[in-house]
Amino acid sequence: MSQFIDLSHTVEAGMITYKGLPAPIICDFLSREASRSVYAEGTEFHIGKIELVANTGTYIDSPFHRFADGKDLAELTLTQIAELEGVLIRHDLTNGRAIEASAFAGLDLKGKAVLVNTNWAQHWRTDQYFEGHPYLTAAAAEYLVQAQVTLVGIDSYNIDDTADGRRPVHTILLGNNIPIVEHLCQLEQLPNAGFRFSAVPVKIKQFGTFPVRAYARLNED
Repeated sequence: MSQFIDLSHTVEAGMITYKGLPAPIICDFLSREASRSVYAEGTEFHIGKIELVANTGTYIDSPFHRFADGKDLAELTLTQIAELEGVLIRHDLTNGRAIEASAFAGLDLKGKAVLVNTNWAQHWRTDQYFEGHPYLTAAAAEYLVQAQVTLVGIDSYNIDDTADGRRPVHTILLGNNIPIVEHLCQLEQLPNAGFRFSAVPVKIKQFGTFPVRAYARLNED
């Protein structure tokens, strides 16, 4: 039997994912009590309603997030986002916030989902999460493009340094049709290799970002 590891944060009402963006509003559209007047006696349903910005919880960025002519969520193929052979990179924050190209050197990354474990997810839903987070450098992004990776994920607040308004890592990766998954969690539970990664969003046209249920399936021996 396969072992699965959930790598996603739970989306909850009032939860702030990104500083300055609103929290999701989760409520009833049709409550169970109200539904009793609609259905036969003894039958009830709940229909929920949610209002959220695309960048909520653990989410994936498609090229359309950065580029008007880039592929949107509906144009991402399952071969880009599901059952990808995964590689885990572990970054020690005592070496600084910036994750350089050297962190990926010498590894076979072609066609793989490259996930970066920084343990920043331990600060989720605290003020610390928004400040001083680890990130990839532009040189690292260029290296990953040259290595022909399929997807890049990180358990940090942003894959870019948020002090840099140019967002070079988003620009480089998305500009080369490489989706990005941010705000992952529990990456420390993964092995360095020997797993499959999936992060599948709703198939929406003209939308660049959306929450995912990201998870890893460990390879069976």
